[in-house]
Amino acid sequence: DGRPLYVLRLGQMDTKGLVRALGEEALLRYVLSINEEGLRRCEENTKVFGRPISSWTCLVDLEGLNMRHLWRPGVKALLRIIEVVEANYPETLGRLLILRAPRVFPVLWTLVSPFIDDNTRKKFLIYAGNDYQGPGGLLDYIDKEIIPDFLGGECMCEVPEGGLVPKSLYRTAEELENEDIKLWTETIYQSASVFKGAPHEVLIQIVDASSVITWDFDVCKGDIVFNIFHSKRAPQPPKKDSLGAHSITSPGGNNVQLIDKVWQLGRDYSMVESPLICKEGESVQGSHVTRWPGFYILQWKFHSMPACATTNLPRVDDVLASLQVSSHKCKVMYYTEVIGSEDFRGSMTSLESSHSGFSQLSAATTSSSQSHSSSMISR
Repeated sequence: DGRPLYVLRLGQMDTKGLVRALGEEALLRYVLSINEEGLRRCEENTKVFGRPISSWTCLVDLEGLNMRHLWRPGVKALLRIIEVVEANYPETLGRLLILRAPRVFPVLWTLVSPFIDDNTRKKFLIYAGNDYQGPGGLLDYIDKEIIPDFLGGECMCEVPEGGLVPKSLYRTAEELENEDIKLWTETIYQSASVFKGAPHEVLIQIVDASSVITWDFDVCKGDIVFNIFHSKRAPQPPKKDSLGAHSITSPGGNNVQLIDKVWQLGRDYSMVESPLICKEGESVQGSHVTRWPGFYILQWKFHSMPACATTNLPRVDDVLASLQVSSHKCKVMYYTEVIGSEDFRGSMTSLESSHSGFSQLSAATTSSSQSHSSSMISR
């Protein structure tokens, strides 16, 4: 139809790395420059086709989208970009084609969709997996000769697959002092200390099954094991403070223990996901679609290196690890959020209304409520 086409491989982008390296303002200015370029090309195509062309099409490839994209400052930056673009370029987006949406997409959609104008949302067409190749797919909107080759088209596009931004390019804390991202991060993230024999635990009460628990944490010091437990009753530790939990306050952050020492795993509480070992310096984002109501406990536990069974001599890795964590203390910065089952189901309904082919992903995501969890670690 003569509209300019902008291609974005969002799933291949390191959103956290870009925000940490460039800052929110630089990303916003870049997005605004893309919109200005789109308007310029609309004017050119108006002359070429001899009829008014005032909007452009955006094709977003989500292959590779994972829990890392749920990093909260990155989501916040995305929401601000959406707000500014809708306020200043309200009618320039003619159509948004979202392709190869993975199972994690409904969680991101639930966080973002309430901030998208209803008229803008009607322009969205969302395809799960390879649905875009079938009837009612991409060929109904874009000629095959201009569909990118990595989507099965004939247009050779030199669009790199991206990768992680090196941490050496991250801006320093001093450079971020005057930017909202630093202040916002310090506001929502909590600091916790993890000691050998004293894990840090967070209690989340779920009233309705199919609610979604999301987490985002950085391992600042030491190695930890991340666990998720479920109990039908609230934990009642023997030692209580005003919060009803055993608590230790240290310069590096709080330490709260909720699981009573007399509780037995499998009788009083159950493990709903396999333990996840996280190394120092790693950033972890994840979500869990709850299967039952009750009490969920997120636990960060000190990770002890297993002894070598085949020899009495210590391994080099064991020696280095013992030197690294000689203080038997770890530190994490974490943030948790719960998406209510009603909000999550509502977002799934809006996804299905965006495109009928998305029902396949909806069904997969709904079935994932059978205790499904997903985590992504980045270094």
